[in-house]
Amino acid sequence: MEKHGNHVARSLEVVGYKWALLIVRELLDGPRRFTQISRALPDANQKMITARLRELEAAGVVSRVAYAEVPPRVEYSLTPRGRALRPVVEALRSWGKSLPAR
Repeated sequence: MEKHGNHVARSLEVVGYKWALLIVRELLDGPRRFTQISRALPDANQKMITARLRELEAAGVVSRVAYAEVPPRVEYSLTPRGRALRPVVEALRSWGKSLPAR
């Protein structure tokens, strides 16, 4: 069990922080600009979203592309590692349906 537990712990080090999986959920439908992500997560402040995007990028889950345009345009998308989280997000969505409303 310890070996399996280590894999879970390592996974949670990447996506276990508040807002991380919700950002991944937003990017599952395709590339998004920061403002699109921010609007989809109205309870998250911009500083938190920025921190999570940087962490997810450092972990190889999210890719950031800055276009040389005026005004500047930056898009975030999932890497193959990030897209592999789709079944995790879908399983959590299904599991969440069974929880009582708050």
